Amino acid sequence: MIRIAIPNKGRLHDPTVSLFREAGLPVLEGGTRKLFAKTTDPEITFLFARAADIPEYVQDGAADVGVTGLDLIHETKSDVEVLLDLNFGGANLVLAVPEESKISSASELNGMRVATEFPNITEEYFREKGVDIEIIKVSGACEMTPHVGIADAIVDISSSGTTLVTNHLKMIDKVFSSSVQLIANNKSMQKDGKIEQIKTAMESVLRAKGKRYLMMNVPEEHLAEVKRVLPGMAGPTVMKVESDSSMLAVHAVVESDRIFATVGKLKKAGARDVLVVPIERMMP
Repeated sequence: MIRIAIPNKGRLHDPTVSLFREAGLPVLEGGTRKLFAKTTDPEITFLFARAADIPEYVQDGAADVGVTGLDLIHETKSDVEVLLDLNFGGANLVLAVPEESKISSASELNGMRVATEFPNITEEYFREKGVDIEIIKVSGACEMTPHVGIADAIVDISSSGTTLVTNHLKMIDKVFSSSVQLIANNKSMQKDGKIEQIKTAMESVLRAKGKRYLMMNVPEEHLAEVKRVLPGMAGPTVMKVESDSSMLAVHAVVESDRIFATVGKLKKAGARDVLVVPIERMMP
């Protein structure tokens, strides 16, 4: 049995559940109020947990696989196998000070207090810069600490910068870049090929995102011109049309943001009956 720990709530929950559903492992008979949920594979179950706890769950073997932020993996210093960047939940840990502060660099904070929910990452950052600070560990509302005299600066997560502006703070440096990762327990990786199947399924969904499958009929005399138009991944696939010996069926994978311009050029080049089809998964 493979147990996958996923965030039970927050901004990472819905995208994680959606990605597993697209990979063929939807959540069955479960919800955020339950601890476990079944999947369509009888050998795989989900475990709902706080994103901050998932690295240690996976490290200790309570879960074989997990989905959590890279920042949380580094902060907990968990010994896990990072399998795949899932390409969502991107955010930065930033160093910020009050808007009215004259401090403009980390070096100016020597001897001062920095509040954060990420003391390990913060300590490593300032140590590498040779700056001696006092870390004030907080568990929430970090952005308020400079305004109530608890700290001179903060290191906090920021995805858009809106929270900083709202709380009259300004960023002076980027401390750490994070995104959501698929991780695994080291021992579990050695004993079960099922985890590699999970990774491959997730990769296939990520590889397909932002791509479309083009199918069209092309008169043989226009093939060269059509091939020049197509920006396919490895060149188009060309096949004979059984009902018309002078017609060819041409298939190609194209980036979705290029579809509009590409279809117009294909029609001018002589392509007919153009179909644009979504791609759910792309296996290597």
